[in-house]
Amino acid sequence: MRKVGWFDIYVEDIERAQAFYEAVLQTELAVMDDPTDSTVQMRAFGDDFTSHGAGGALVKLDFAKPGPGGSMVYFSCQDCAVEEARVVDAGGQVVRPKSAIGEHGFVSLFMDSEGNMVGLHSIV
Repeated sequence: MRKVGWFDIYVEDIERAQAFYEAVLQTELAVMDDPTDSTVQMRAFGDDFTSHGAGGALVKLDFAKPGPGGSMVYFSCQDCAVEEARVVDAGGQVVRPKSAIGEHGFVSLFMDSEGNMVGLHSIV
């Protein structure tokens, strides 16, 4: 299988990061517990685990830090310019405005409130 099944986005401030992603993606994140470690703080993106795509969470861990240069997560959008327009007001920074990637559509890259580089992808 090549499908991504889950992703973690590491954060320093879980409340700030939750507010950022809820504002940019216009979604609601839910508190998620780690059954093996009560010190882990998580906020889950909605996923029913039966659809295509991947579920994931914002995660605050003592041993993992946010930052650019690691794995890239791209959120699918109808038009990535819509979510991109919310980034600055939510406390982030647009790094690469909506740009064409040929037959594959468009992408936009932003730095989130925690310093992670994240992408948006759309066909339009």
